[in-house]
Amino acid sequence: MLKFAANLTMWYPERPFLERFARAKLAGFDAVEFMFPYEASADRVREAIKEQEQMAVLFNLPAGDWARGERGVALFPERADEFMRGVDQAVAYANAIDCPRINCLAGICPPNLPREVAWQTLIERVRYAADALAADGRTLLIEAINHFDIPRFLVRTVDEALMLAEVSGRDNVRVQYDVYHQQRTQGELIGTFRRLKDHISHIQIADNPGRHQPGTGEINFANLWRAFEEAQYSGYIGLEYLPSGDDAEHLAWWHNYQDIAARTG
Repeated sequence: MLKFAANLTMWYPERPFLERFARAKLAGFDAVEFMFPYEASADRVREAIKEQEQMAVLFNLPAGDWARGERGVALFPERADEFMRGVDQAVAYANAIDCPRINCLAGICPPNLPREVAWQTLIERVRYAADALAADGRTLLIEAINHFDIPRFLVRTVDEALMLAEVSGRDNVRVQYDVYHQQRTQGELIGTFRRLKDHISHIQIADNPGRHQPGTGEINFANLWRAFEEAQYSGYIGLEYLPSGDDAEHLAWWHNYQDIAARTG
């Protein structure tokens, strides 16, 4: 049976961050992911996870000023110190909550920064972050973001993410496969997954259009589940979608999947 993790950034935005763990547990989730835990101390995040008997499976490196539209600082040559401080902060949180995977958002390439310079900078930063995480056996993920939602994001396809992982020369750099971004950019969801499955360490999902739960858009998730199961994918699937409706409504697909999986063994 596939393993799913509630996304505490997309879910329950009306609640303070630390209260969302209990809400996800009430909905039935023992695993969670989130974009950024840094608004709360590492100790308080650890206590929230421990209290709910959950595990955190993924969060992101600090990504600059999110409210002002920044989506990562790794590609900027002049922001090396900021990036390294962010890595140190992420490592401290990962150690405190025992999170095995950290995602690196590359950032939006400004028009005045040559793309080749941005790429070389990103490669160096990925190596630095991977080395810092390797000391505790943790994995650095690279994620592609579609160019419709975030124009000029540097890593736009999963093949670019794979290339970055490979040229880093670090064994603990892997690909995060986001189904929503792949559908928006290139489609070929199952074929791409099968081609890259040996390099994928985490999956995220949302339907398209709208970025809501499975069943609200055009993606055939039943076929996706079958492909993931046939490949014996053992990682987590992060539910990084914007819920449409209450828990009973937006999680109907999940309960249906569980029922079918239980009947078929």
